[in-house]
Amino acid sequence: MRLQPSSPLKRPVVDAAQINTTIHDALAAAGLTTRSGPLGSVTGVIERALATAGLMQRSSERSEAGETIDGEAREVSSPQDRDPAPAGLPPTGRADASGEFIAKSFANSAGTRAYKLYVPASYSHAASEPIPLVVMLHGCTQSPDDFATGTRMNALADEHGFLVAYPAQAANANGSRCWNWFRAEDQVRDVGEPSIIAGIAREIATGYRVDERRIFVAGMSAGAAMAVILGETYPELFAAVGAHSGLPYGAAHDVPSAFGAMKGGNSVTSRSRPGSTQSGSANWVPTIVFHGDRDSTVAARNGAAIVAGIVERADGSLERVESGESVAGGRAYSRIVYAGAGQPPLVEQWVLHGAGHAWSGGDPRGSFTDGSGPDASAEMIRFFLQQRRAGTA
Repeated sequence: MRLQPSSPLKRPVVDAAQINTTIHDALAAAGLTTRSGPLGSVTGVIERALATAGLMQRSSERSEAGETIDGEAREVSSPQDRDPAPAGLPPTGRADASGEFIAKSFANSAGTRAYKLYVPASYSHAASEPIPLVVMLHGCTQSPDDFATGTRMNALADEHGFLVAYPAQAANANGSRCWNWFRAEDQVRDVGEPSIIAGIAREIATGYRVDERRIFVAGMSAGAAMAVILGETYPELFAAVGAHSGLPYGAAHDVPSAFGAMKGGNSVTSRSRPGSTQSGSANWVPTIVFHGDRDSTVAARNGAAIVAGIVERADGSLERVESGESVAGGRAYSRIVYAGAGQPPLVEQWVLHGAGHAWSGGDPRGSFTDGSGPDASAEMIRFFLQQRRAGTA
């Protein structure tokens, strides 16, 4: 999302965003949808008229580079205008892929989102054991194909045998395709974007042979912040959370507070909000966190705050083990593991020394990746598959 410049002198002070929201709300109150069909074109005409009057940016202007909730935006073409994957790669984001990457869509009362689903070649519709599902939430300006390429998660799905879903943020929901983690209405259960993403996971679990005790969610930056929200609001659905370069639950409630939190303001902490299921250690979800200590987009203290919020709710029942290592020829990192006696890790914090705002160990053909660090994708899957839910061995 882009911050708008102050209105020039002598121009009427008009909140264009509020006008547009009011139009959409009025149509919705009348039981009409503006997301598709004839009414979509009606609201498009209204928005173009506002733009002509200088009261709203045209869609082409909103896509220009500028400051976003996730840092500096790059010019990114819309999904329909670009190849499904970077040049030289098949849609699965790997040269030897043999699974299917399927385009789908989900809709509920909160809206409609497209998503991609990767089904590994090992998956069979014949009766056999159910498999895990990993939901991957991209960062601002990214797309499912870009994120799949950068994280190499589909290759891990082939290796370990799990499904991967990549929900796509819509440009009409956020001009820079950021998940709206900073809006109060998108931080609660059964409404807003959390309900859409949870709905996607449930739809896949219904249509495919999914082990519902092993559904996980992970993300990068704005996607990581939304993954944390999903862990807080749907702890019965998601068995674990992976957050890379993200923020704690409830760190912001609007755009100004979001920028403050991203820069590591004193208010950065994990806090409860109406609709959260927070009520003690019984509701926290196992979480693995990666963050570069030189991240100038989302300050590293945000990653530490995610971990601290969970550890505090564990009431001192977790043992802490810290170690430091480095990737051969690459980055040094610190790893702090919290686990109960004789249990697998329940919280992990990976601090990537010298790293910025990028997916550690990622493929350079994807955006916002840093191949010199430890493999965040592989470590997340290792962490996820160690988790135990009710009924698992």
